[in-house]
Amino acid sequence: MEQYEPDDLSPAQFAAVRRALRGGSAAVGRRSLLRASGGGLLAAGGLGALSGCGIPAAGKGEGGIAADDRSEKDKRVNFSNWTEYMDVDKDERRPTLDAFTKRTGIRVKYTEDINDNNEFFGKIKPQLAAGQDTGRDLICVTDWLAARLIRFGWVQKLDPAQLPHAYANLSAQFRSPDWDPGRAYSYPWTGISTVIAYNKKATDGEKITSVSQLMDEPKLKGRVGFLSEMRDSMGMVLLDLGKDPAKFTDDDFDAAVARLQKAVDRKQIRRFTGNDYTADLDKGDLAACVAWAGDVVQLKLSNPDIEFAIPDSGYLTSTDNLLVPNKARHKRNAERLIDYYYEPGPAARLAAYINYVCPVDGVRDELAKIDPKAAANPLIIPDKAMAAKSHAFRSLTPKEEAAYEGKFAKLTGS
Repeated sequence: MEQYEPDDLSPAQFAAVRRALRGGSAAVGRRSLLRASGGGLLAAGGLGALSGCGIPAAGKGEGGIAADDRSEKDKRVNFSNWTEYMDVDKDERRPTLDAFTKRTGIRVKYTEDINDNNEFFGKIKPQLAAGQDTGRDLICVTDWLAARLIRFGWVQKLDPAQLPHAYANLSAQFRSPDWDPGRAYSYPWTGISTVIAYNKKATDGEKITSVSQLMDEPKLKGRVGFLSEMRDSMGMVLLDLGKDPAKFTDDDFDAAVARLQKAVDRKQIRRFTGNDYTADLDKGDLAACVAWAGDVVQLKLSNPDIEFAIPDSGYLTSTDNLLVPNKARHKRNAERLIDYYYEPGPAARLAAYINYVCPVDGVRDELAKIDPKAAANPLIIPDKAMAAKSHAFRSLTPKEEAAYEGKFAKLTGS
């Protein structure tokens, strides 16, 4: 039997092997941890509970609060991130971080201490509410939590003068979310695309290219999956109904719930899942589903029957975002690290390993030198046609979030 050394593998293949060895098949993706926690805070007591702890309600923050920046004298930065979200080599080193330190002299204390948005929020909430340093200069959280931190006034405004590459190279589709217009407080670490995935062996070769097929195709009955994350599933149904997830009304949302409820009642849908759908899709127990693109990239490495589709109606994009908390003591160093990952070279090396959407324009040529297949994959580097179909789910008020999550929970039986 032919033996393969790590150097024979592409960065994506090496990452997949490493994830499998560390966590088994469940390690293919991490979106169940990340996205499925989106409504948990509200379910557990919501913003009323926060206000009861002396935390300002959304929109009541005083703006970012700086500390005396020690960046010039203290050449370091403390960076908190998710697991499996940084390039790693066979010696367990982090090549792009090492290269940053070699170039700048800034040491990076890199900590994989984010496993869930709400859990991490609970860690940093007491210090931020009290106006204290969290001990972190840079954090990476999902868009809905980034929006909340900005509304509370708990993160600092970034200095454009320190971010020339980020300002110039940020892809157009990520430039101005409604929760941070112009990216004054945040820059994306990665984009997360919600698409349709299917196992062509399980569909007998039929292409599944629309949400309507998922909900109505008789031959798929009982073998369809939707995501347990409200924004992803409802956003895709809204698009299928011709509604813009960035502008929908209560009536639009109710119409989408009713549309999806019909599919549930007919038992068209097998179940609503986190990223544990990956095992069922791989085996063919799920013939087709709403899926996260990073999972599809990883699944397809080992199963050529896995395919994806971008519906003509469009698809959902969310982001994980870099922010500098209030009172961070190395803000300028953190900004230099953000800007570094918007240079095409480091951005390409990161994208080749983690396989999520790269938010950096001009990275394709650099990525092609490392992994030509990744450079040609629109799930990693969206082409213009795909980028044009991208839609973001609009920010919700606390009242809307509670109402929509409640309706979705009733629909899914959770």
